[in-house]
Amino acid sequence: PLVPETSALPGYATPRTRSAGKMRTHTHRGKRFFRTNQNRFQLVLYSTKGTFASIHAEQLLVLIPRFSSLFAPDVLGCPLRMNSTLLNAALDSSVAAARAVGTLMRQHLRRTKKVNEATAHDLKLDLDVRCQRLIIRALATDFPDLPVLGEEGYDEEAVQNADFRWVVDPIDGTVNYAYGIPHACVCIALQARTSTGTGADAFETLSGVVYDPFQDELWTALQGRPAKLNGRRIRASRRKKLSDSMITMGFAKSQQTMDQMLPVFNDLIHRVRKIRLMGSAGLALTYVADGRFDAYLEAGVRLWDIAAGGLIVECAGGEFGRELIKPDHRYALNVNNGVIRGELAKILSKHSAKQSSRR
Repeated sequence: PLVPETSALPGYATPRTRSAGKMRTHTHRGKRFFRTNQNRFQLVLYSTKGTFASIHAEQLLVLIPRFSSLFAPDVLGCPLRMNSTLLNAALDSSVAAARAVGTLMRQHLRRTKKVNEATAHDLKLDLDVRCQRLIIRALATDFPDLPVLGEEGYDEEAVQNADFRWVVDPIDGTVNYAYGIPHACVCIALQARTSTGTGADAFETLSGVVYDPFQDELWTALQGRPAKLNGRRIRASRRKKLSDSMITMGFAKSQQTMDQMLPVFNDLIHRVRKIRLMGSAGLALTYVADGRFDAYLEAGVRLWDIAAGGLIVECAGGEFGRELIKPDHRYALNVNNGVIRGELAKILSKHSAKQSSRR
């Protein structure tokens, strides 16, 4: 095993910290792992054979000489970067959680759904909440102390102060799903704090999973590696002309975002092959990633809608163009194949300038 079943490690003294705690052992999915009896600052470390250990951040300085290959501190101790073994484990956990939620979504597609909240252009279902709880429980099995930034509620202080966090949209495309339209997905991303960003934009995405349970299509990506659809590598399109391009758009939920995007729609519709309004940001992103669409434009979309899919686009060779427009994790998007970005940017800029001049 990676860590012995004792309170001290071979060759090292027991860490001299108040929160060090005694190691204890568990078995899960046929793998034995260890965790301390205190959960604060807990990290998960995997060995190459699949065994893993949960160890306090205070203990890491003791472990660095022996297990430095498992993680890399930017500066002594913090922040930490996960290595490939940990990232693969995070991706596996995300896939398992997404598939579990997908099963629930398929079971309830044609059933009457309880609506918790309804606005002019959006619905919140009781099933949204149930699915997010299911995801949280599934992820906590392997990563018990990472906070979750989710559409159906989150602890703002925890997700802003964490070194690592999950970003989750349990049902992306809720209105489609509520009406029985089988175009919705599960989005799960793992993010890490960066050394350069600030506030709501202080994190980068390390892994991303988007699952369409109705087509059984699973998109996955790990930072720096190729994006995949059902295990096969995908690439964004290389179409260079707007006139040949398929564009998807969204209008978010507010009057402001509709007023912002409708002029763009009216301009683009005469320049491109077709525009499609599909109703799921997560699937719009993955469709750009695998070349079905050439671009996706929207203003006012939230981080949980785009974190996983954005990484998948980047890993497929596309461009995840986004701008933080409000501190509540709200973004404007110009996501594209990396070839037609310039023409789209000019159109967006033109209409943005017109709107500004009217104010």
